[in-house]
This record gives sequence, structure tokens and C-alpha cells, in this order.
Amino acid sequence: MNASYYLAWILSRTIYRLYFRVKVFDSKNVPATGPVILAANHGSFLDPPLVGLGLDRDIHYLARESLFRYPGAGAILRSWNVVPVDRDGDGGSGLKAILNRLLKGEGILLFPEGTRTPDGQLQKARSGVGLVVIKTKAPVIPVRVFGTYDAFGRRHWLPRPKAVAVKYGRPLDLSALRAEAASCDKIRLKQLYRQAADDIMAAIAAMEPKPDNPQALAG
Repeated sequence: MNASYYLAWILSRTIYRLYFRVKVFDSKNVPATGPVILAANHGSFLDPPLVGLGLDRDIHYLARESLFRYPGAGAILRSWNVVPVDRDGDGGSGLKAILNRLLKGEGILLFPEGTRTPDGQLQKARSGVGLVVIKTKAPVIPVRVFGTYDAFGRRHWLPRPKAVAVKYGRPLDLSALRAEAASCDKIRLKQLYRQAADDIMAAIAAMEPKPDNPQALAG
């Protein structure tokens, strides 16, 4: 972690522990080094730091390109490993940025649903996440966040002191889909993207927090 990321990591752990009574489950399922894709459900703006604070390695995040245009914001966001994505474009630059970071051995957080849930329920995954995971050999870890919609969902102006939790699942076996994608036609390839996205979302939906023994956060 660079100094800026480390300070933000320490601060977020402190705030989430004191204000949101955060619990972290099974963070050891995430590789300590090397490329990895964290695929999480999306309840609120609280999710990115929540997913990152449970890990002892830094993670790269996606954010719309317009946020980088504010004075000083671009430098700060980049120091926090935030990747600018042009949501109004064709998505090619964002995909290239994601793949480049994975090739460098970095971890990256993706939200298969594409945007925050409007009602607190899990949404259907977009096929774009399937494209990303099929094009890489990086392990894919399903991640489930709990409580963030109640704490700071779309209908809230300010975060509320509700309990939140994050759980990291075991790596998904996508080897068969990746192998088939290497030689299939374009029609089948799109089907594989869709299947990969659905498999990831199903794994997220199947996760529940353990009733006890969460990982304690120090610092």
C-alpha cells in the first residue's frame, strides 16, 4: 500500500468499526498477492471501502471519469487506486484498464450488478462482468456485503449507524467456461459471458454470514 491508500485504509477501518460495528468474514479466502477479481453485490456508496478494509492488500476500484475532473480529485483518487471509467463511451478503455491492472498482479473490485440496488434486493448481473472474467485467468472471489443498503441506500441522504458486514467467498471454478471461450464462435461467446455473470451472481446470493467468530479489526 502507498502512504495515501494506507491512511485511507486505517481511517475507514476505524470509522466502520466504531460507527457501523463492522464484521469481516473469511478474508483469508482472498489471495495475499497476485491478480484477483473481487465480485461483490452493490448496496450503497459504503461498499468499496467496506470490501477493501477487510484485506491486508490494496485493491483497485472503478469510478466514473467525471469525478477525476474536479481540482485535486484526480490525484487523490489515483493514489487510492481508483480507475477512471467512461460510462458514456463504449467501455473499451475501462476494460483495457482493468485487464492491465490484472496483468500487473493487482486486485480489482467489480460490481456485477453495475449499479447500486434500488430496493435492497440483489439485481441481475450484467454480462460485462462475464466478459472481464472470461478474458483473464485471475481467480474470481464472490463477495457479499450486508447492511449497507439500510445504512446508506439510495433513499438516505446521510449514513446511519447500522451494522454492516462483508464476507469473502472461495474462488469460483470458471475453468470450463474459459476453456470453451478460447475456441467458440461469437454467438456462443456471448452466451458464455452471460453464464459467467449469472454464476458469479448466484455464488454471491448463496452467501450468508457466519453467526459468530468474525475476523477482528485492529487499528
